[in-house]
Amino acid sequence: MNVTELIKISIILLLVATGVALLSRRLRVPYVTGLVLAGLPITELLSRPIGLDPALVLNLFLPILIFEAGINTDVSRLRSTFKPIALLAGPGAILSSAIIAILLKFGLGLSWIPAFLVGVILANTDTVSMIAVFKEIPVPSRLSTIVEGETLFNDAAALVSFNLILQVYSTGSLTLIEGIQQLLFISVGGCLVGLVLGYLSIPVFNRLDDPLSSLLLTVAVALGTFQVGQFLGVSGAVAVVVAGLIFGNFGLSGNTSASSRITLLSFWEYASFTANTFIFLLIGVEINLVTLWQTLPAILLAVLAYQVGRVLTIYPLLAGVRWFDRPIPLRWQHLLFLGNIKGSLSMALALSLPTTLPGRESLITIVFGCVLVSLVGQGLSLPLLVKRLKLSKFSHSQQQVEELQAQLITAKAAQDELDTLLKTGVLPKAVYEEMRSAYQVQVAGAEKTLREFYNRRSDDFDHKGGALGKLDSIRRRLLLAEKGALTEAMRKRILSQDIGQNRIQTIDEKLLQLDDD
Repeated sequence: MNVTELIKISIILLLVATGVALLSRRLRVPYVTGLVLAGLPITELLSRPIGLDPALVLNLFLPILIFEAGINTDVSRLRSTFKPIALLAGPGAILSSAIIAILLKFGLGLSWIPAFLVGVILANTDTVSMIAVFKEIPVPSRLSTIVEGETLFNDAAALVSFNLILQVYSTGSLTLIEGIQQLLFISVGGCLVGLVLGYLSIPVFNRLDDPLSSLLLTVAVALGTFQVGQFLGVSGAVAVVVAGLIFGNFGLSGNTSASSRITLLSFWEYASFTANTFIFLLIGVEINLVTLWQTLPAILLAVLAYQVGRVLTIYPLLAGVRWFDRPIPLRWQHLLFLGNIKGSLSMALALSLPTTLPGRESLITIVFGCVLVSLVGQGLSLPLLVKRLKLSKFSHSQQQVEELQAQLITAKAAQDELDTLLKTGVLPKAVYEEMRSAYQVQVAGAEKTLREFYNRRSDDFDHKGGALGKLDSIRRRLLLAEKGALTEAMRKRILSQDIGQNRIQTIDEKLLQLDDD
């Protein structure tokens, strides 16, 4: 395909995506579902067929999506919900893959290697549709964090498991101990690569005054970290996850100016949106409806298999969370089950199946059919499901509190920027004092009203969605800060283990008593 033809195809795809964006908003259809449906007939508009290149997805699109998710993930929130996330993305993914593989082995008569490869592919979740719904319909932030965290680590876990099974296929054997060693090497190695490159990029980033140069550095970190991980034989996806978390939580929280942060985060939001747009359009282009119709019974069995795997993973595992963490409400579990949508990584992994694998074309068709069913069927029903489960409880008092918090946050941020401008000599002190006092009026007004809200009797509030729920969220952050300080003090031998652990146990009990936010 020459450059001119590539440009023409890109223009057609961009125009189709623009039309989908307009129609999806008017028809209240999830954007990614609309993209897939629009991609189905798009091949007729092109002079030659195009397809979803797995190398492009794995080496370009996937690092972009993972890094963008990482820099926007708050480590403190991730830490507070890490136990259910780790349970779902680790043992949950393995259990789900095994259940799907067993059902496909005996249901479709597949051999074990193809069955496990498809099991890993279909156990992977893509939450782009869910996050898009969450932006329109407010849900508890802990639920949103669990969803985002699961997909962040699930992608990495799927790639690691997929490569291990491919190694078994190519070598013919892999003992349990060798498998565990390989798994640890790939995962821990990926974490180390991400830690090193993430931390090394921060001082360089802080020295760059130009926002555009800073932006180029982050692109190099995202794509380069993945390639370095692959070159060293460890998980590039795990490395990018860790690098993104470090950069987003420590690199952007330093002396970076507000304008530089806005430029960088806006770019990555646009990059992620563009990557998803092309991926889901190309998913529709890649799917052949005639072939899918001929393979429909096998596709429906595979859909049933991955739903059974999800049921037997979500409900038993999350039911046990109450023994060591805050319990996960049953309505949240329903959403985590029914929001089990397949997407770009499943397609890319299917296309990456070895050409020598028996029945490769049939397996690809089955995966494509499952992706189409989940994106259209579950994607279209997801907004209705969130409303039916009554997960969105955005009361009038909560709206008032958040408006006041927004006023307080913006005014404080502007005051911090004014302090920087004064120190660097950009503003004369007289102008600085005048502008700062104007913001101080906003701060004082918001603080006074918020204090009145928080001092009212508890009967005046909706505990789950009102001001007390917000206050519980703040209390949780403070308790987590206390817990982190105690852990650091024990690590530095300032406190003994007995004193520190007793205090941490008390803090954990207080955390369990707080309402979900």
